[in-house]
Amino acid sequence: MTKKQILVLSSTLFFVWFVVYMATDVWGLINSFQQVNIIWAGINVILAVSLNLVVGFTGQLALGHAGFMAVGAYTSAVLTMHFGIPYVLAILAGAVMAFFMGIVIGLPTLRLRGDYLAIATLGFGEIIRGVLVNIDYVGGAAGINGIAKITNWTWTYIFTIITVVLINNFIHSLHGKACITIRDDEVASELMGINTTYYKTLAFSMGAFFAGIAGGLYAHYFFMIQPATFALQKSFDALVMVVLGGLGSITGAVLAGLGVTFMNAALIELGAFRMVIYSVLLILVMMFRPQGLMGNKEFSARVFDRILPKRGGKDDV
Repeated sequence: MTKKQILVLSSTLFFVWFVVYMATDVWGLINSFQQVNIIWAGINVILAVSLNLVVGFTGQLALGHAGFMAVGAYTSAVLTMHFGIPYVLAILAGAVMAFFMGIVIGLPTLRLRGDYLAIATLGFGEIIRGVLVNIDYVGGAAGINGIAKITNWTWTYIFTIITVVLINNFIHSLHGKACITIRDDEVASELMGINTTYYKTLAFSMGAFFAGIAGGLYAHYFFMIQPATFALQKSFDALVMVVLGGLGSITGAVLAGLGVTFMNAALIELGAFRMVIYSVLLILVMMFRPQGLMGNKEFSARVFDRILPKRGGKDDV
């Protein structure tokens, strides 16, 4: 990217934040229901992009992503409520806890492949939820109530951008290329000397880290959390967004996270019938666009070449 392209992209991102901030907090043009869906959109983008790192770029079918979201949510909520830890530090602590849980779960399970891996990760995700149900300190099945509402549009936007940027940089690093190589052919990767267990665990735990961030944002926006919130359905929703956007496409995961959130919001007045429409739309997409909305393609900075004059030399970075 050239310096001008970076400037235009940065200005665009700032403009998006500024417009939504003014519309919600200053002008009051966005009602409470729409604000909830804006926050949900950011959380879903974080979940989709982080799961895409595991499923789309590393090729490991994991179904326990909601479990790591639960770890981040409960850890951050306990730290802010009972220990007075600042919000940002509590969010990061929850993410770090989810990261270590990803290592603990990933090391024994990521030696498996295909359906066996999916079943194993699903089981561990349910174990996390089951453990939370039986811990009285965190409210058991009733969960935790009265969590301070600190998450807002600004914090959600910041964490979403950080997630997308860091995962994108990881994918384009040597470690990310190793993960992609494992996805394409794991046996060949092993023969080439790539430590497949290490890189699969690394991608898995990184995905867990950002799922923990999503959980912390959720806990500090919706006042309460319960183990039932992080059941299999939440993991399945994240997987649907990854497949819908395109396996191996960060841009696709972002678009799918936004699209699924706002589509559900638009159909909410239809009640249970909205799930029928939602399912039909997914089926149609899979029939006519089985590779997902973006396939494995990404948004490219080259689009700025249409609006910015090309100037080589010192502007290139």
